Amino acid sequence: MNIRHDFPYDPAGGLSREELLMLAAPPESPGFRKFWEETHSLAMEHKPYYYIEREVWSGQPDCRIYVVRAKTWDNREIVMWISRPRHSRGGILIGQEYCNMSVPPPCDAGVTLCCPNVRGLGLSQCRDIPWVPPEHVLHGIRAKETYVLRGVITDLWLAATILIDMYPDVAENLNYMGSGMGGGTGALMLPWDSRFKAAFLGVPAFGNNPVCLKYQSPGYGEALGKYVQEHPEAMEVLGYFDAAVSAKYLRIPTVVVPALSDPCVAPAGQFSVANSIPDRYRIRFIAETGHGAGTERDSEIYGAAEKKRLELFGKQAPRIQE
Repeated sequence: MNIRHDFPYDPAGGLSREELLMLAAPPESPGFRKFWEETHSLAMEHKPYYYIEREVWSGQPDCRIYVVRAKTWDNREIVMWISRPRHSRGGILIGQEYCNMSVPPPCDAGVTLCCPNVRGLGLSQCRDIPWVPPEHVLHGIRAKETYVLRGVITDLWLAATILIDMYPDVAENLNYMGSGMGGGTGALMLPWDSRFKAAFLGVPAFGNNPVCLKYQSPGYGEALGKYVQEHPEAMEVLGYFDAAVSAKYLRIPTVVVPALSDPCVAPAGQFSVANSIPDRYRIRFIAETGHGAGTERDSEIYGAAEKKRLELFGKQAPRIQE
């Protein structure tokens, strides 16, 4: 596959489709599962405090949009958008990308949406966590207990709790979708929370850091790669935040879309996440390009992936029995 581009480096990382499909997760860090199970328990033990700050204009008479402000388990404040249609057939938690989510997501007729601005980003900006992506991804990296991604994952769990508390009916069909950063955080978050029925992970980030950080990109990987060169001990911390390792524990139907070429998230990381999802739960669509302009073929691929997502999210998808 030869995709024309203007980047001073190869956004495919020099790997063929066949080579990408052979990639696996790196070795699991000691106590990986215990760390995340304990983090989940810690976050869920917190009695959520939240309030509706205001209702905003939605432009659709059958959909109401709210700004909700909440306190986290570690006493931070985050803000989320929640849109509620008159008749809801389920809920979707939307994982944030590295962008400023200063406007609500478009209303999706028939589905309640919850879009949290995770700590430090968008409406949840604060004094001590940088909102610039290359600095945000380094915040607290000296220890796994303080690393920003740990807090980001717990923010997603909190948002799901608040969504269900506001609208208990969504608990029967709660799903997750996210791309880029949101795809990676979804792979990190979902295995430890049994409330979700299905997921969509697009071009997932944070996969296979030992391999991924060797590739050039203007995304989060470049910042982490430079930091690790000067502080190699940080790889020990990053081992607990590898989305490819976590993806091995997914036990819900998951649509995943890795890309063969991506200037921002190394394809090696994306495929490591996708390949690590157990076969019986993985529904994989392979795109030609990720971030950036898509090809004509990509329109078909992403269209098929979206059709499958709608199929899964549109019904009460039971957890597949082991």
